[in-house]
Amino acid sequence: MSSVSSPGIDAKRNEDFSEWYTQVVLKAGLADYAPVKGFIVLRPYGYAIWESIRDLLDRRFKETGHQNAFLPVLIPESLLSKEKEHFAGFTPEVFWVTKAGDTDIGERLALRPTSETLAYSVFAKWITSYRDLPLKINFWNSALRAEIKATKPFIRTSEFLWQEGHTVHATEEEAEQEVMMILDIYRDLIENYLAVPSLTGYKSDGEKFVGAKYTTTLEGLMADGRALQMGTSHHLGQNFSKPFEIKYLGKDTKEHFAWQTSWGVSWRLIGALIMVHGDDKGLVLPPQVAPIQVVIVPIHKDKDAKLVKDRAAEIESELKRAGIRAHMDGRDEYTSGWKFNEWEMKGVPLRINIGPRDIEKGQAEFVRRDTKEKIQSERAELVDTANKLLANIQESLLSRARAFLNENTSRPDSYSEFKSIIERRGGFVMAGWCEREECEERIKQDTGADIRVIPFEQKDKPAKCIYCGQESKKAVIFARAY
Repeated sequence: MSSVSSPGIDAKRNEDFSEWYTQVVLKAGLADYAPVKGFIVLRPYGYAIWESIRDLLDRRFKETGHQNAFLPVLIPESLLSKEKEHFAGFTPEVFWVTKAGDTDIGERLALRPTSETLAYSVFAKWITSYRDLPLKINFWNSALRAEIKATKPFIRTSEFLWQEGHTVHATEEEAEQEVMMILDIYRDLIENYLAVPSLTGYKSDGEKFVGAKYTTTLEGLMADGRALQMGTSHHLGQNFSKPFEIKYLGKDTKEHFAWQTSWGVSWRLIGALIMVHGDDKGLVLPPQVAPIQVVIVPIHKDKDAKLVKDRAAEIESELKRAGIRAHMDGRDEYTSGWKFNEWEMKGVPLRINIGPRDIEKGQAEFVRRDTKEKIQSERAELVDTANKLLANIQESLLSRARAFLNENTSRPDSYSEFKSIIERRGGFVMAGWCEREECEERIKQDTGADIRVIPFEQKDKPAKCIYCGQESKKAVIFARAY
């Protein structure tokens, strides 16, 4: 159980990563544990970060012709069973509803683990002609999967917030273009807003989404050397349109089965932010998604309180007018030192300290959360200084994370070296693979590492499979993962 008695972070990131992570989630006010095991309560500060992510994606989805809709949470068992391969993949994780009050309801109802079967049963009613295509729908909802063991807030919980997109197309080419377009939207969000570098490519057949023709993925590397799947975009082919009879009358007056995609990211992106950028003080948030980008802390004695607070409020208003998310912490019940520690723990990118001397000199002091660097700024230049520093922090966080990823990507020459790297330091391990599932499975059994991604770029493909020594067909990235 985590220590929550002291206000600060007690655990060291490099000594007990799991405990450190849990303390950051709880003490920074992102989330709390719910009364039911495996569930969490998202607190306002954590929800504000999710809102930033949601708003960025929602705008991009709408710009590319997608519409939002809503689905109910209950799915009849007979509907899930209609696509047996997909259903079998989720059966161990499904929560079931069997009663309405004290009355047995007859057919069991599943609490939505994902929405393919439910959405596609109604898509079949909506689509009759080529004129109805493409259908491009996105759902902002939650999914429920029975994750009871080894839970971790934001990373593995029994209910999670996410978006899931589902599209229907007349041709396979259109579906493939959709898959890659969404992957690019995700990559832009993850790298340019969350400042987390990622590797993109395909999942192996053994790791792809159940029921997909193929799955594309974005994989990030966390500070403890483990991989995290950041988002996926699936080409479903006709694997769902046929069992659900999603077909249309074409211009050739013949009936055709449609081609489909599905894709999604979840609140595990918040977990990635914590693990990639955080330090022993707590969160370090990228300015692009930080709920508060600049916090202003007035520093004063009682006789100067009104003067300093009034000037701090003026700065807050000025920054807000310039489009900067600013907050003035005018609480009298806490010392300025206590406030410094709290806002550091919450990861606010910039802090402005202002006191009577600063007012006399016509300046203010900026403090960067990422480097702790202090910068003096003239009062008239506060907005420009804030904007420049925020941009620099955003760039610096991505650069630092990218350097970490590169430094922790290895290319072993032998299987014994491969095993040593996985066990000793972790990280991404690039190796050759013969494409045989047997080798993939043996490596996973031996090391706990699996194929996270088959990169699109295959120029540096090793000559031999790292496990069996046969000719390599693909360069792949192995890692232990969350």
